[in-house]
Amino acid sequence: MTTDVWLPVPADEIDGLPDPADSGLTYRLWDGEPDFPADPADCVFYVVPYMKPTSVAVRPFAGMTSLRVVQTLTAGMDHVTPGIGALRPGVVLCNAKGVHEASTAELTLALILASLRGIPGFVRGQERQEWRAGFYPALADKSVLIVGYGSIGAAIEDRLAPFECARVVRVARSARATERGPVHALAELPALLPHADVVVLSTPLTPDTRHLADAGFLSRMKDGALLVNVSRGPVVDTEALITEAAKGRITAALDVTDPEPLPAGHPLWHTPGVLISPHVGGSSSAFLPRARRLLAAQLSRFVQGEPLRNQVFTTT
Repeated sequence: MTTDVWLPVPADEIDGLPDPADSGLTYRLWDGEPDFPADPADCVFYVVPYMKPTSVAVRPFAGMTSLRVVQTLTAGMDHVTPGIGALRPGVVLCNAKGVHEASTAELTLALILASLRGIPGFVRGQERQEWRAGFYPALADKSVLIVGYGSIGAAIEDRLAPFECARVVRVARSARATERGPVHALAELPALLPHADVVVLSTPLTPDTRHLADAGFLSRMKDGALLVNVSRGPVVDTEALITEAAKGRITAALDVTDPEPLPAGHPLWHTPGVLISPHVGGSSSAFLPRARRLLAAQLSRFVQGEPLRNQVFTTT
């Protein structure tokens, strides 16, 4: 019987994993290296290496003829979905809901505050020994629009609560009610954009959200508004953003870009009013403890024959 589990972190660093002696599982360490740790045909549970390109993430798929579970360590699945055609039917794909909320929401607030309060300019001023006093926008009294109201969007709203925002408006694929208030359908977005001072993109990358923030979207944003992207780079039309931001009408704070990594010489680096962080929304000290807890819980459920959490879909 095949019982291999491929992990991108050493098994002895994950508290609570099922004991190999009791479960019969064999833990193999693989974090995207050229050589596989064992025959992919013996793998039943594959944890995808974190922050590796699609070519690495899906490379073992074709040989994983006994695979039952693919577990990502990301909230999105867009880096593995191009390869699912190589998987056998019945493979369950699970995402990392619960792992990235704290870290991504924290960076979102950091990007908003840094952009509004002029922190990048202060850093440049310090390097030049310039005293850049002035009057800067506050987050207080601003209207914030969160586009993509899943667990990360909700975590962002949690962290906005102490900042005395005028209101927080929520948008998701379909309308629903929450304890905090209504969630609007994506179809309502054009009418909501002109009223938002800060627009946060935290939506998954899907065919429907690719270039969601296109020229039309950006033109509907109010003068002086801030666009914050902590989702995926292609959710924003880069050329359209460069055109709009270069006018000085809106600003942007981007943890993700398209292309990514952003190459040297790309005009986005020097577009006025754009703050760029290098896709570090989930890459903080908060990541590993939560990832380890998720893997221990999922593999315990797997061994016990219980339904796995965070199931996104099953191959057919």
